[in-house]
Amino acid sequence: MAKLKLTKGELKRQRDALRRYQRYLPILQLKKQQLQMEILHHVMVLEDRRRKEASKMHEIEIWAGLLTDQGVNLKQWIAPKKIFVGSKNTAGVDLPIFESVEFEIAEYDLFVMPLWVDAAIEALKGLVLIREEIKILERGITILRHELRITTQRVNLFEKVKIPEAEENIRIIKVYIGDQMANAVGRSKIAKRKIEEAEEVVI
Repeated sequence: MAKLKLTKGELKRQRDALRRYQRYLPILQLKKQQLQMEILHHVMVLEDRRRKEASKMHEIEIWAGLLTDQGVNLKQWIAPKKIFVGSKNTAGVDLPIFESVEFEIAEYDLFVMPLWVDAAIEALKGLVLIREEIKILERGITILRHELRITTQRVNLFEKVKIPEAEENIRIIKVYIGDQMANAVGRSKIAKRKIEEAEEVVI
């Protein structure tokens, strides 16, 4: 750390810095709260989607055996062709937002495929949709937690280091300047007394 200059110029610089820290700190604290709330919201939505995923999986498991028994392969119609992801800005952070999934159009011979294939494709597409949304939610939570960690570090830096340091520097400089002024007053009184004594001797 650079040696503290005990001057009026440095006193002004430290006071300006303190005002700046005190102005930024509430903004950082507000951002921290917003990030915490957004993480909580994302986690709640994620838990809901995971419950839906588990429920869909349970429904699919009941008839999934038919796929292997009858040698039906639906992968080409349930693999995402394109995933649409938007974004929103929350507390200064760009977050991915799941929008939709585009699938290949299922074209097959209705006379060859079993009747239940349409329903199976729709059910599996629904599962894929939920899983893609879960991935985006997880990515969003990762981004939010990273930003929260950085913001928390900044809040702690301002609260525990920068503000106390600036306040202590101001105190040290004010004490030093006060002492210098008191010494100057004392010296001027001594000088004045000596001048007066010298004048008395001359008279």
